[in-house]
Amino acid sequence: MDQISDHSKIEREPLNEPTRRRTWRTPVIGAVTVIAALLLYFGLAPRSGNKAAAVPTPAPQVTVSAPLQREVDTRVGFLGQFSAIDRVELRAQVGGTLTEIHFKDGQVVHKGELLFVIDPRPYEIRLEQAKAALQTAAARVELANAQLTRAQSLRRNEFATQETVDQRTSDQDSTKAAVEDARARIRDAELDLEYCRVRAPFTGRIGARQISIGSLVAGSRAATSPTTLLATLVSLDPLYLDFDMSESDFLTFSRERARVGGPLANKVVIGLSDENSFGREGTLDFIDNALDRSSGTIHARATVPNPDLFLAPGQFARLRVAIAPPTPVYLLPDAAVMLDQSQRLVMTVGPDATVKPKIVTTGDLRGGLRVIQSGLAPTDRVIIDGLVRAIPGAKVAPLDGAIHYDTAADEQG
Repeated sequence: MDQISDHSKIEREPLNEPTRRRTWRTPVIGAVTVIAALLLYFGLAPRSGNKAAAVPTPAPQVTVSAPLQREVDTRVGFLGQFSAIDRVELRAQVGGTLTEIHFKDGQVVHKGELLFVIDPRPYEIRLEQAKAALQTAAARVELANAQLTRAQSLRRNEFATQETVDQRTSDQDSTKAAVEDARARIRDAELDLEYCRVRAPFTGRIGARQISIGSLVAGSRAATSPTTLLATLVSLDPLYLDFDMSESDFLTFSRERARVGGPLANKVVIGLSDENSFGREGTLDFIDNALDRSSGTIHARATVPNPDLFLAPGQFARLRVAIAPPTPVYLLPDAAVMLDQSQRLVMTVGPDATVKPKIVTTGDLRGGLRVIQSGLAPTDRVIIDGLVRAIPGAKVAPLDGAIHYDTAADEQG
């Protein structure tokens, strides 16, 4: 039994030795593999072979173009508000009871149309009384004439004194004056009777009525006492467009008007708040005689036709005023102009394909392009696309482009 056991041990020992060696080598090989992978990942392991030659970075491509040359006028935009040329408060000039209303609130009424009626009967009575007083005065004139004629006849026959004649002459003059007074009272009564019917003094849009039928109206032609407001009426065609001009714009405008001469008649173009274009026109026909010291502006006004009665007083509108005639300028896409603190600059490409910045002075937008007033030459090649890839002093690969003037955008402002 012992011999058999010893023999079995001898035969198992050669099999166990290689197994122990493999078990010891396995973790070592795994650790080496991980370290090598980390070195390769972080670039610390030596690379086999020769080093590759460095590939040069190509110059970035940009689109360049010479500035577009065009003649444009110098104009300034403002915000204005429409106002009625004529506006009146319809108030009663005679007192009484309101008996009729002949319009609807907000209706367009024409000059001379009947709007309100105040009870005319009291004034008809006054007119009849005045007419009766005139007849009485006329009868007294006839009597005075007859008495004067008899007194003069008696004076010629020396049956009456001169004093009697003078008295009859005075009576005649008094009765004639009474006739004139009666006629004046008739005209006064007729005027009161006319004021019982309130008519539109001009064509326009009437507001809401401020009184109802049956209400007692207080009125006075002399306006020495409070009168009743009946309604308001505003004219619609044409309208005023009021706006304020800054002092610098006013100086530019005044110098140009002094150079050109002639009366103040300048076209303005107008666009409403919901319109993208300036489709309406007006005439600048008034500038105030003094600047407002608090705001540094001067009031100006344009007259705007309104034949379709679409515009209403109180509406706001944008307007553009040409303050100088057309002059040659350069135009660039607005995206080509950069803002550097308080300066504006553009990037140009020189003959050696090097980017060079240039400081420019800009104006407003015309045809979708920015007006460049100074700082550019007609031969400059300005970067109009790819500006983010242009670094001052760096080389670029310029491609020729074109700048287009958008007439539709110019009409839209």
